[in-house]
Amino acid sequence: MATRYMVRRVLRSINAYHYTVWFTWSKFSINSKNLQNFGTGILTGLATYSIYSDVVQAAHNDLQIYKKTFMAEPITAVEQLQKNPNDMRTKMELLVMKTQADFCRVLEKLENGNSFKVDRWTRKEGGGGITCVLQDGQVFEKAGVNVSVVTGMLPPNAIQQMKARGKKIEDSVPFFAAGVSAVIHPRNPMIPTIHFNYRYFEVENPDGTTQWWFGGGTDLTPYYLDEEDAKHFHKALKTACDKHDPSYYPKFKEWCDNYFNIVHRGERRGVGGIFFDDLDTPNQNEAFQFVTSCAEAVIPSYIPLVKKHKNDGYGYHERQWQLLRRGRYVEFNLIYDRGTKFGLYTPGARYESILMSLPLNAKWEYMHEPKTGSRESQLLEVLKNPRDWLDKANSDNVQV
Repeated sequence: MATRYMVRRVLRSINAYHYTVWFTWSKFSINSKNLQNFGTGILTGLATYSIYSDVVQAAHNDLQIYKKTFMAEPITAVEQLQKNPNDMRTKMELLVMKTQADFCRVLEKLENGNSFKVDRWTRKEGGGGITCVLQDGQVFEKAGVNVSVVTGMLPPNAIQQMKARGKKIEDSVPFFAAGVSAVIHPRNPMIPTIHFNYRYFEVENPDGTTQWWFGGGTDLTPYYLDEEDAKHFHKALKTACDKHDPSYYPKFKEWCDNYFNIVHRGERRGVGGIFFDDLDTPNQNEAFQFVTSCAEAVIPSYIPLVKKHKNDGYGYHERQWQLLRRGRYVEFNLIYDRGTKFGLYTPGARYESILMSLPLNAKWEYMHEPKTGSRESQLLEVLKNPRDWLDKANSDNVQV
């Protein structure tokens, strides 16, 4: 297959180069005008692959070659993806596949030999997913990074949930959903847990029109408070938001604090981050580019924290506190999390993948209260009273 290409280095990120690739396939072409539709770090059919330099070689070929950089075969047939390069379903599927692979490879490098179990699955109602789980690692006690690309008829419970958010949806409509979701539970209590999820949703109305929106976010759950970690994390997310709209970070930060709220405990799950849903402005392409920036911010926001703390010392007391906080994590995910509920409501749901977010070990202790003035009580104070980590006094620079 004849291919013309030109590669220009446009940006350097953490230990990696990003490339912009112009190429022509015999079946279709992508020119500079079309490149505006793909967002930083990803091209339909071929994407800049931020962790591995072999992206340049992959760019000389078609998607049959590029797919080898993923953790598994895409859910949608490669031939179909190639035929629909400008369709948002194609672009989002490739984004979530790339995000999963980037993150898994970085985590594997920190593990020194332990690797993810890759489980590709399909559902008879339409679509499927790729579940990647690493358990009992030296650094990560349990790490899960999921991709799902599913189609079918929207179940009644999900319709009710969407109508409660103001969506005007008929009682039985086809839907498409693509997303990537990860929860990382480290072994060392000094390393925080991270969760992120970015997703795209389409509903086909009876008149043939389509409703679409994006949602997602990234949030941090430490077991011991390190203010510099929190500032670094929030600064990385603010940088991603500010590329698109300066109002996004403060709005989505507040949304995150309110969403990840364990109401019956009067505590937030962690020190927050960003969270948004039903994003359908200013237009589909710009919303996609914003989600792409957020997904690309995950690695620089979190991996430096893992490297910083993975060799920190801890003892029995710190481990028991970590297990108690994980119990709170379980409470939120099973009682309040909308993503968990939607997954469980969906026909053909794969429960192992949905419950991947739960830790390998957790603990509940009756009427536990940390000692006044302890590091544990310091964390609890922040969880009960969310902080603005990036006010003028906390405006440290963070390299992203």
